Amino acid sequence: MNELLIIALVFTVLTVIGVPLFAAVGVSTILALFLIDIPYTLMAQTGYTSLTPFPLLTIPLFVLAGRLMEVGGMATRLISIATNLVGAYRGSLGLVTVFACMLFAALSGSGPATTAAIGSVTIPAMRRDGYATPFAAAIAASAGALGSVIPPSNLMIIYGLVSETSIPRLFLAGVVPGIVVTIFLMITTYIIARRRGYGGSGDAFSWTPFLQALWAGKWAIGAPVLILGGIYGGAFTPTEAAAVAVFYALFVGRFVYKELTAKKILESLRFTALMAGLLILLTPTLAFGQLSAFYDVPTAVEAAITSVTSSPILIMMFIGIFYIIIGTFMESLAQIILFTAVFLPLVQSLGVDPVLFGVFTVMTCEIGFLTPPLGGNLNVASRISGISIESISVAVLPFILAYVLGLLFMIFIPEATLWLPDAVYGVAAY
Repeated sequence: MNELLIIALVFTVLTVIGVPLFAAVGVSTILALFLIDIPYTLMAQTGYTSLTPFPLLTIPLFVLAGRLMEVGGMATRLISIATNLVGAYRGSLGLVTVFACMLFAALSGSGPATTAAIGSVTIPAMRRDGYATPFAAAIAASAGALGSVIPPSNLMIIYGLVSETSIPRLFLAGVVPGIVVTIFLMITTYIIARRRGYGGSGDAFSWTPFLQALWAGKWAIGAPVLILGGIYGGAFTPTEAAAVAVFYALFVGRFVYKELTAKKILESLRFTALMAGLLILLTPTLAFGQLSAFYDVPTAVEAAITSVTSSPILIMMFIGIFYIIIGTFMESLAQIILFTAVFLPLVQSLGVDPVLFGVFTVMTCEIGFLTPPLGGNLNVASRISGISIESISVAVLPFILAYVLGLLFMIFIPEATLWLPDAVYGVAAY
């Protein structure tokens, strides 16, 4: 137990003083190996096994597909569809941003990528329409976080690999919570915009321009239909679907919309390489997770929490609060790998479905995208809008409430989250 306290202290100090997370976890893991006299080859073995699973290819492929769709013209078509659908209402551009982010989330699999794709177009437009810049940036940042819960989701892929949970079931389970949070975000946007008098043409909705925009964007709408329809129709696996998405994005951007140049393709490859670099976290965090099992941390945590309460609802709330706090300074990837092994056995012992817990975990990570100092989406929105993260952090607080309500929705009505995967694949036995 003394060794465990030393390791925890070293990890905390390294994190607080700003050491990169993969290095902080790696140093803590090596220290643990030294203290308990386990060969250092564990790190090498874990490094090899952590990067060999075939589904890991899904992450860089979906990142590349999302980037190609962004620069190839699909994002602007989705914004046009959203504008013609909800553009006449108070706070129209804000509502368009949320709705377009929901649509693009079904293409990108990433929160920051969704924020960049939609926010780069709508934040300047909102500013020209009289929106306060922090509010405009907050809308894009908060709605962009939908990219991690609406399928396909890179974070769900990582959770599925770590927990050995079906990735297609996780994807389907994210649909209803994603739609619910989208509705909460739109309500929040509308209320604030109405109070401040932002936007809204006042024109009645018309089917003709909407259908025209829908026809012009049919190739963009067809992407999630092809990707998700192929997965659930059994035509291909999630990894194969990601590869299909890349070729689809190349074809549409290059030959249909004709906006995808060689320069944009090279920039997309560079962007993907930088994003895929986050996978360096896998080796030290998985080794760290194995050591937590060696010290029997999951059992100790289960005993400590169940000694206070055995209510699944209260325990899920406690875990959610913990995840949100941790998410302020820890990468979502590391958060999922490190703590799934600790908390999943606990919630499963209380009858919580691992698919539900996976979506719950990912949604808490979305809140981490919106909280400083790490706040991935805040950083993206800050660069686009040209204002400080601090300004956006204050404006984003009402939108964080929308995600908290989404978490409560999953906790109190778990059947709604599990309904779709159970309907497609049948009720799973764990």
